[in-house]
Amino acid sequence: MFFNLPTLLTWARIVAIPLIIGVFYIDGLSLAQKNLAATVMFVVFALTDWADGYLARKLNQTSAFGAFLDPVADKFLVCACLLVLVHLDRADVFVALIIIGREIAISSLREWMAIIGATKSVAVHMLGKVKTTVQMVAIPFLLYDGRVFGLVDTRYWGAWLIWLSAVLTVWSMVYYLQKALPEIRARAR
Repeated sequence: MFFNLPTLLTWARIVAIPLIIGVFYIDGLSLAQKNLAATVMFVVFALTDWADGYLARKLNQTSAFGAFLDPVADKFLVCACLLVLVHLDRADVFVALIIIGREIAISSLREWMAIIGATKSVAVHMLGKVKTTVQMVAIPFLLYDGRVFGLVDTRYWGAWLIWLSAVLTVWSMVYYLQKALPEIRARAR
């Protein structure tokens, strides 16, 4: 269905993008307040990724459209936040290029594999899920850019995690390309 509760939660992630970006352009807020607002919004909207899938299965409201929109919303949210973090000089442009480039490459590969009827060879793998999880932890750490409970330096840990996610991004891309290689070779003949 185009509009059911799980799909509306997915749409919320897309709607969140201008809100998260826009908070950094609000006059009258300190940078710490902007950081906190963007972090809270990101975490809330990122949690909808889990909630929409759970509710779709529990309410028996899974749909082809929802299956399409869910990863698109995730990619938009992550890519938009990465660009904000690069702009704020909290993430390296090289990391953003790796992550965004991989998303474009693997999305294109999946589309092509669907056209040739070989989607199983590029089905979502645990490595891709781990990559996404690391990104979803790194990004709010970098958005917050401060200390939590006076102990945890979120910029330091966010920087390590975003680089780890870049490594996992390359690793998962290589994995998916290797899985697709037999089909690619067969079609190249």
